[in-house]
Amino acid sequence: MAGDSRVHDMEIGVTPTAVQKLPKHMREAQISTEHTHLIADPVKKPRQRYVQKDGKCNVHHGNVQETYRYLSDLFTTLVDLRWRFSLFIFTLVYVVNWLFFGLLWYIIALIRGDLWHSDEEGWTPCVENLNSFVSAFLFSIETETTIGYGYRVITEKCPEGIILLLIQAILGSIVNAMMVGCMFVKISQPKNRAETLMFSHKAVISVRDNKLCLMFRVGDLRNSHIVEASIRAKLIRSQQTKEGEFIPLNQTDINIGFDTGDDRLFLVSPLIISHEINEKSPFWELSQAQMDKEEFEIVVILEGMVEATGMTCQARSSYLDKEVLWGWRFTPVLSLEKGFYEVDYNSFHDIYETNTPSCSAKELAATLREGQLLPTLSLLTPELPKPYTLEPISTHNPLSKEVDKGEEGEKGEINGSAAALKDQPGLD
Repeated sequence: MAGDSRVHDMEIGVTPTAVQKLPKHMREAQISTEHTHLIADPVKKPRQRYVQKDGKCNVHHGNVQETYRYLSDLFTTLVDLRWRFSLFIFTLVYVVNWLFFGLLWYIIALIRGDLWHSDEEGWTPCVENLNSFVSAFLFSIETETTIGYGYRVITEKCPEGIILLLIQAILGSIVNAMMVGCMFVKISQPKNRAETLMFSHKAVISVRDNKLCLMFRVGDLRNSHIVEASIRAKLIRSQQTKEGEFIPLNQTDINIGFDTGDDRLFLVSPLIISHEINEKSPFWELSQAQMDKEEFEIVVILEGMVEATGMTCQARSSYLDKEVLWGWRFTPVLSLEKGFYEVDYNSFHDIYETNTPSCSAKELAATLREGQLLPTLSLLTPELPKPYTLEPISTHNPLSKEVDKGEEGEKGEINGSAAALKDQPGLD
């Protein structure tokens, strides 16, 4: 067999390793030989995410003409800057402020003549021991930071110096409040709390209580909880209206318990968030085969207040169409130990395959309704003491119940009675 394989490769003339080494345009194209054809599998173009798995929105704003709006909200602009730019601006603001007021103190000393007459006996300078620009710069730092070494001090016979001292004290307090506030907010930003909120790598579709459901799992790694936690989901996909308008990245709401209150979470242990695929769901008419052909993205948003600080926190993640698996369920992660419940986060992303009908939720609901129509006819038969509940039996449907051998005869009589009712003339 090994020899046949080598001969086959020699006849084709291109080994699998050689195919991988070919250029991209040749790998995607058809490679012709004398004996056969090697047709490369079509390469599916990778889809661009709207929201990254870590929650960052993959959207860049370009051609913004009204850039002055960023300066109107200067505090938020400084907070949103990267750390290297924030530290640079933080240092630059203080240095420029000290240099500016140091220059003003130097000009006052220069105009008054303190630089030349400071050593004369009986001369009262504006600022004692200020005889150069460096000393004026150091006095500016001491004044604004309230260090007060006691070597350079302002005298009472300098009204212009007193006025400048008041201005520097007031402006210095404003600069301190703004820059220290920006650094404090940047350090304590609640988005860092979102790093300990987890979303499952995959979303699954399986049956819950005779209904198809889309599910994903969320969890919190910290012992301090998220207060008033709530979750919502959006379906992102392109859409064309009946009038022919094309809407790129149209957002459709996915109900994950808004009407029942299930979207309000008590996130102490990992929870499985479920979306029931019903008539109002965008997946109502999609079967497994149709789902594989769809291109969409599901964005999930978890919001709440940080218990330690009271600040609002938001964590985001997304699932592409290829990350939504049909016919799978999540592995349980919660176990009961002595006196407490233990969560195994090693199994947080684990899933297992389960029997799930491949039809759409609409077809599944219609099948269940048709199976429930038959017992209503059995109420008209006089020989039956009570109505029976029948369900369709299918080896492929995980919702169907097993029927005991003792009940097969009774259900056969019910079906026969129901069929006999159709022949009675009074029931036409």
